[in-house]
Amino acid sequence: MARDNKEILKECEAFLEGHFLLSSGRHSGAYCQMAFLQQYPDKCAEVMASVAEKLKDTDVDVIVGPAMGGIVYAYELGRQLGKRAIFTERVDNVMTLKRFAIHPGEKCIIAEDVVTTGISSLETKRVIEEAGGTCLGIVCVVDRTRAEAPSPIPILASALKLDLPNYLPEECPICKEGKLPLVHLGSRKMKEQAKQTL
Repeated sequence: MARDNKEILKECEAFLEGHFLLSSGRHSGAYCQMAFLQQYPDKCAEVMASVAEKLKDTDVDVIVGPAMGGIVYAYELGRQLGKRAIFTERVDNVMTLKRFAIHPGEKCIIAEDVVTTGISSLETKRVIEEAGGTCLGIVCVVDRTRAEAPSPIPILASALKLDLPNYLPEECPICKEGKLPLVHLGSRKMKEQAKQTL
């Protein structure tokens, strides 16, 4: 029987609980540090197996992972599905296909680590379509989208769906409680500063 994907993320310390400043400027009591999952190829493969299972009957040619977060997940999904896996990357702050090609008519799926709004995936979708490919949708490890703010690109599959509330700074109940410091994402000291319930 397959293990619970959230438990696997906790084992890797890829799911943190505390007080976090998100890239949107909002605050959250939880954060998915997906790079920590990537340290363990066996656990990454185990988590992505549930995504691959959901896609086994999908007619797709290429899995596209936006750098940096999507590269490993695109590769692992491509490996499990027997499909080509490539990545997009920024050149002068513009998402592009620097090293690879998408051929006209190829059906592509975008592989992400975490999808919260889906807005960042639109850049990769643009790259796919400019190359003549078709974007079928997104797959991700963690789907954090909410019903009131759905992704502009369909999410075809995820390993985990998490409803993790986030707040405007002035409405944040964690700030009002005043017990946990606000941790900026990407901080090397995140693990030490955050209250973890792993």
